[in-house]
Amino acid sequence: MSVTNKNRYTHMYKIAVLVGSTKANSTNMKFARALETLAIGKLSFDYIDIGSLPFYDDSLWDNPPEPVTRMKEQIVAADGVLFVTPEFNRSIPGVLKNAIDWPSRPYGQSVWAGKPGAVVGATPGAIGTAVAQSHLRSIASVLDIHLMGQPEIYFTMKPGLIDDNSLVTDDKTRAFLQGWVNKFTAYVGRFAAPQQLKIAAE
Repeated sequence: MSVTNKNRYTHMYKIAVLVGSTKANSTNMKFARALETLAIGKLSFDYIDIGSLPFYDDSLWDNPPEPVTRMKEQIVAADGVLFVTPEFNRSIPGVLKNAIDWPSRPYGQSVWAGKPGAVVGATPGAIGTAVAQSHLRSIASVLDIHLMGQPEIYFTMKPGLIDDNSLVTDDKTRAFLQGWVNKFTAYVGRFAAPQQLKIAAE
């Protein structure tokens, strides 16, 4: 009598994902989901709920809010981090800056240090998110987050470019983004060994 193993496992890197918008149908969340689809079998995305975090208040560490402790645990458990940011007034949104500040504290207990990561951004406009990404890179360097330098992505979201199933419809764009996913996977691999993750039941 044989015993069937009902669980299948794969080895891939776990990525904590911070999308810098809490808006329903966010352009940047749609873009993050498209990257996640391209990363199947390589990266496992763990989305962090930045909208549930209170405004940073140092006195709250006496009894830290549950969303804060959960976020820190998610980052500790991740092999790398991905920031997907809009650009507000030539910088990152306040909600994202708040989400970056919480895990860096209390003093001496930052969970960012040494994490590999990347920053990308999407916008319907033509300018892209270059200035916001530059500001975020400055913040990351202070926190000892090791952001991948190249390739950069300043994604212009055009109607129909990403469909309702999170698939990129343009071949050239899809090939470029797949190349980015592959390079990010290799970059995270320089810092971490892939985790064994349960992915399905047979």
